[in-house]
Amino acid sequence: GSARTLPDDPLYDQTRRFAAAMAARGWMVITGAGPGIMSAGIEGAGVENAFGVSIRLPFEAATSEFIADDPKLINFRYFFTRKLTFLKESHGFALLPGGFGTLDETFELLTLVQTGKAPPVPIVLLDVPGGTYWQFFREFIDAELVGRAYVLPIDPDLSRVTDDVDTAVAEITGF
Repeated sequence: GSARTLPDDPLYDQTRRFAAAMAARGWMVITGAGPGIMSAGIEGAGVENAFGVSIRLPFEAATSEFIADDPKLINFRYFFTRKLTFLKESHGFALLPGGFGTLDETFELLTLVQTGKAPPVPIVLLDVPGGTYWQFFREFIDAELVGRAYVLPIDPDLSRVTDDVDTAVAEITGF
């Protein structure tokens, strides 16, 4: 998710509510440990229920204040090792609107599950009510990837698009 999302943004609140709901069901939350949506995930879950996998970027603020001094914060130098940790240590995924990094992680996750290089896992693309980020993402996949037979018609079903926290939680916990 985006590091530029501020606490008064509806996406921040949506993320915080999702993370709190997952933690209430006994799940640990792993985020990128940065500001914005990543902070919202840690804040919502509570530090005791959160891990951070941080990577230093020259144009982003420091690690989230919620996990900065926590022993469950892991710092990475390279994106590929950070992504590997996300993928290996997670049993479900909720992706929220963000930049190139978010899309990179989304496509890598979908590719690994699609090709059988990662086990099937619940993948939720969560937006805010009325949000269009994942709706347009899915339209692109349907039109350009499925439409040109680059992926199978069933491949988009590897993920679920929703703008509802309860639906996202049910998708992951009921998988």
